[in-house]
Amino acid sequence: MPPDPASAAAARRALSSLDHRIEAVTGHDVDALGDHRDRGVLDEPQARLVDRHRELVRAETGVTFYRTLLHRLSGGEFPVDGALLQRIGRTVGQLEEAAGVRDAAADGVRAALEPVEAAAAGAAPEQRGPLSAGDRAALLAIAGGAKLYAHLLTGRWSVTAASGTRIPYADLQRLEGAGLICRDTGHPVHAGQPVALTDAGRAALTARPAPAPAPKPAARPGTWPSTPAHRR
Repeated sequence: MPPDPASAAAARRALSSLDHRIEAVTGHDVDALGDHRDRGVLDEPQARLVDRHRELVRAETGVTFYRTLLHRLSGGEFPVDGALLQRIGRTVGQLEEAAGVRDAAADGVRAALEPVEAAAAGAAPEQRGPLSAGDRAALLAIAGGAKLYAHLLTGRWSVTAASGTRIPYADLQRLEGAGLICRDTGHPVHAGQPVALTDAGRAALTARPAPAPAPKPAARPGTWPSTPAHRR
């Protein structure tokens, strides 16, 4: 089997035949979904879908590797002899095996897509407005792990994320009131009270981007702006 892709960028360049279905149901491209997965933003069905998609990308890379090798072997670069024919035969077998792995991985993606597509079809229209840049940054920081602390000297409360980001308590209260985050009140604040995203918070981060407003038609040269008719 071929080695894993040399870098995450190489894996991202590999496309699969199911990318369009994934992007259609989630409203995000597969790279953005992978970033959300790494940050812990996605719910369980979407996280499973991203994991299965990554397996498919690796399998697609294997197919491409052996197909390219077969093309090189049969392209006239090497003299035709018994050794070449044996190598071509081995490569054909390896390509067949890689295609089988790819097909099995594609079945895994299709199975993971079913609950995500079913949830999208039955979801109620989203009523919450788009997140502000500050709220999005705060939720992304909390997604990576965060705790609420009370300062021993001042008594002030604030959230410290695993990334080192500090979130004011007022922002925490607002996000909690909107149902986007929750606290584990079983832990005392002075020891650090865990803060996590709710399902609504994950959904807000992964919501489809709002469509851009349609541009207003430009006025034709030499015409007056339309105004209500004056009473005579």
